[in-house]
Amino acid sequence: MSITNIPEIFGSNVFDDRVMRARLSDDVYNSLKRTIDENVKLDENVADAVAEEMKNWAMEHGATHFTHWFQPLTGVTAEKHDSFITPSKDGGILMEFSGKELIKGEPDASSFPSGGLRATFEARGYTAWDPTSYAFIKDHTLCIPTAFCSFSGEALDKKTPLLRSMQAINRQAMRILKIFGTDAKYVKTSVGAEQEYFLIDKEVFSKRPDLKYTGRTLFGAMPPKGQEMDDHYFGVIKPRVAAFMEDLNEELWRLGILAKTEHNEVAPAQHELAPIYSTTNIATDGNQLTMEIMKKVADRHGMVCLLHEKPFAGVNGSGKHNNWSIGTDTGINLLSPGETPSENAQFLLFLSAVIQAVDDYQDLLRLSVATAGNDHRLGANEAPPAIISVFLGDELTGILEAIKNDTPYQGREEVKIKLGVHALPRFSRDTTDRNRTSPFAFTGNKFEFRSLGSSNSIACCNIMLNAAVAESLRQYADILEKSEDFENDLHDLIKDVITKHERILFDGNGYGEEWVKEATEVRGLSNLKTTADAMPHLLDEKNAEMLKRHKIFTDAEIHSRCEIMLENYVKTVNIEGLTMVDMVRKNYLPAMERYLYRLSQTTVLMRQVSPNVKCNYEVSTMERLADLTDYILDAVVQLEDALATFKTFNNVFESSEFVRDVMLPRMDTLRKYVDEAEMLTSQRDWPFPSYGQLLFSVN
Repeated sequence: MSITNIPEIFGSNVFDDRVMRARLSDDVYNSLKRTIDENVKLDENVADAVAEEMKNWAMEHGATHFTHWFQPLTGVTAEKHDSFITPSKDGGILMEFSGKELIKGEPDASSFPSGGLRATFEARGYTAWDPTSYAFIKDHTLCIPTAFCSFSGEALDKKTPLLRSMQAINRQAMRILKIFGTDAKYVKTSVGAEQEYFLIDKEVFSKRPDLKYTGRTLFGAMPPKGQEMDDHYFGVIKPRVAAFMEDLNEELWRLGILAKTEHNEVAPAQHELAPIYSTTNIATDGNQLTMEIMKKVADRHGMVCLLHEKPFAGVNGSGKHNNWSIGTDTGINLLSPGETPSENAQFLLFLSAVIQAVDDYQDLLRLSVATAGNDHRLGANEAPPAIISVFLGDELTGILEAIKNDTPYQGREEVKIKLGVHALPRFSRDTTDRNRTSPFAFTGNKFEFRSLGSSNSIACCNIMLNAAVAESLRQYADILEKSEDFENDLHDLIKDVITKHERILFDGNGYGEEWVKEATEVRGLSNLKTTADAMPHLLDEKNAEMLKRHKIFTDAEIHSRCEIMLENYVKTVNIEGLTMVDMVRKNYLPAMERYLYRLSQTTVLMRQVSPNVKCNYEVSTMERLADLTDYILDAVVQLEDALATFKTFNNVFESSEFVRDVMLPRMDTLRKYVDEAEMLTSQRDWPFPSYGQLLFSVN
């Protein structure tokens, strides 16, 4: 399909500002805009007018149903469809949609993860319209982005705390801007989420139970060629993939998603899509839609889109780079160097706030990206390590060093830096190289948080990032609002922050063992390698108190989320373990037995023909495969024992530690033996497609 008029189709399925301005009265439109931009309470009369026009517009575009589209704690989206049909007195029907239906829905809350917030018999839950994120049409249904909460008011979704975190950072940032005299009505964070993914042939996928049940290959020996030639990265896009990308772009553009960049990634069959920035909650909605539509479009093209963080061992995993920035309604990027000493001082204060936030709450940032899948990815193949650090580059590091030491900055010119008194040296945005091993890198006018896994909702990390930065800004505002010597107090504040938090700054190789030792033993940074290590830190007093102070979560919501994420972790690994046992018992061991039988028959026949035939290949292969069958049997029994023990745990913290310490190592052992057996068994006898067939299945 050839797209000839992108501006015409862009946002054509979205009830966006253009549509609202054209269809709503001036009073209704202006009232709704105040709600969207300034967080003013929504007038119910306005909701009725918006609902009527939204329904008419949707029906004109072929929609017959509406749904409150929300993001429960499952990690995916949810929707319950209702038609616009209402019976009339004469036996016919009316097509109606009220402001009440727009504002509030009532899906069943009992079957979604709640972490103890709801009992099974307590079914009532509510969805509430998020007017800051535009409604859209998908599959002939009007989708209304909403928040999801329980009958008693606790948040049961990822959007509600995200919106709370955006309010928190706006509140504290506005205090800072007021001190500087910066003209702004509000502050919003923006995100551009780069999305990595794999595409494999659907027919090959269907023959791998592990991919179907878990999203990743639990077994598989590396093919002769992987990614070592670097020939796939930015390479010519294959026709089948190009057709998928063209179809995907059109669907995303119709939904107003700013899909901008597409290319081949490092691993064979791996690709990436990057959008232009959007306000954080809109970007979050857009990324959830992107993942859903990727899978649908791939299916239409006879392929499967894999969003697991590590679908194939030994090659790049898939991440999701969260490019985060903060700016005002007037268009000022608060992470961009300015033209005046005051603007540069403001920039450095916000930069300091981020540095302090990452240092103070490195555990929160780590746990915000912690999943069973991402644990396999972090630390290798261009994925950052589990240790959180900040990369600034040479010039910014030099400026901060000069401020800390009250020494001249040795840049383009020697300048004594005294904020607001002597001019801060001007510097451009891209004056340094990038660091692919850094989890949190400054890249000009934004920070790139690279630790997210490809299937993660970006809501999680942005909740924690917004909250942590809001806390830094709160502390700064408390000091500066009382200041009687602003310029000197500002200088001392930035100097103090840099001095206290310079341990989080690191520009070197994040993969080196020497960095692990320096980070943990010298700098005192945390190294939370697994979800089981990271997630309990959500309950740490400093973290819980900060999140409650800014009204991001209640105490009950904090505890529930910790339990939900750990439950997700242990359930994921349990399913993987059960799948491994199933594949080994039903497929791998019988396949090896068949091949051993054929080898033994061949050996007997060859020696009957000639006693002098040595049969070295047959005998050596039989001996090693026979040993491996014993090892595999022992390993699968050990895993079965672990799976049985896993069922006895009632405490999610204990079960997560058991998964980390016992189940995963036993799964690794079993995989090692099966993968070796694959290299010794004929392709005809091996029961499942190989890595080579999977990674090079799309032409």
